Amino acid sequence: MVRIKRGNIARKRRKKILQLAKGYRGAHSRLFRVANQQVMKALRYSYVGRKQKKRTFRKLWITRINAASKLNGLSYSQVIHNFKKSNIDLNRKILSQIAILDNPTFNKLVDISK
Repeated sequence: MVRIKRGNIARKRRKKILQLAKGYRGAHSRLFRVANQQVMKALRYSYVGRKQKKRTFRKLWITRINAASKLNGLSYSQVIHNFKKSNIDLNRKILSQIAILDNPTFNKLVDISK
C-alpha cells in the first residue's frame, strides 16, 4: 500500500488562517487554534457590521435632514411628507448632502414642497 502524504494541504489551510489573523495581538496571530477562533469571530462581526453600516448611515442622514428642516420650522416627517406630495424624489443621502453643503438650495426645496 502506498503512503499518502497530506501535510501540504493541512499546511496551506493553516497558513491561510494565520494570514487572515495577521495583526492580531499575541497568540491570536501565532497559534493556529486560537487564531482560527478569532478569525471566525472576526468574520461574523464583519458580516453583522456590513448590515449595521446601512442602518447607522440612514440614521445619520435622517438626523441631518431633521436639523436642517428645524431651521425652516418643520419637522423631519413633515418635510418628507411634503416632498412625497410634491413629487420631489430625492433620497435621504442626497437630501442630507444638500442640507449640509448647500443650505439655500435645501431651503428652496422645502419652500417648493410647502
